[in-house]
Amino acid sequence: RADGRALRKLPVHVGLVVTEEEPSYADMASLVVWCMAVGISYVSVYDHNGIFKRNNSRLMDEILKQQQELLGLDCSKYTVEFANQDKTGPVLNCQSTIKVLSPEDGKADIVKAAQNFCQLVAQQQRTHSDLDVNMLDNLLSSTNGFPDPDLVLKFGPVDSTLGFLPWHIRLTEIISLPSHLNISYEDFFSALHHYAACEQRWGK
Repeated sequence: RADGRALRKLPVHVGLVVTEEEPSYADMASLVVWCMAVGISYVSVYDHNGIFKRNNSRLMDEILKQQQELLGLDCSKYTVEFANQDKTGPVLNCQSTIKVLSPEDGKADIVKAAQNFCQLVAQQQRTHSDLDVNMLDNLLSSTNGFPDPDLVLKFGPVDSTLGFLPWHIRLTEIISLPSHLNISYEDFFSALHHYAACEQRWGK
């Protein structure tokens, strides 16, 4: 937590995007627990094959295990809520909220939101002029209750986020790391330090 306070700015929402073919539950769990420990409120986990989402309970079990191992007696200070649609995980007084996403939560969610809006217009509950950024944000279900990511840590050799929340990352800082396999806390904290030092111009 002292490391987090030492940074000039700390992301509120971090996306952990794995582009490698063989995702590691243990390494991803370490990254999530480190996010919790430095004080990051929202964490999204994503891989382009949807492996983490399909095996959501396995990932959550690993997170809880590592939370106990890495944080020890301080574990009670770092409670976590698992905010997944397909499975209700343990919900505690959360300090960090974790969501596991797959490609269906990206473009497919935008398509679904557009269909829902068109139905509202057809039912005369909305007019076409009502559609704006805030309206679309409210219609997107995959990130309901989550702010847009401030930072995405992309792991692997692919120079793409491979469909991770295309609507939400227009202002997101993206930092590429070679791999999430055997990643060290030093590599993770170095990426946070890089984010804290960057000057975001918001398109200006």
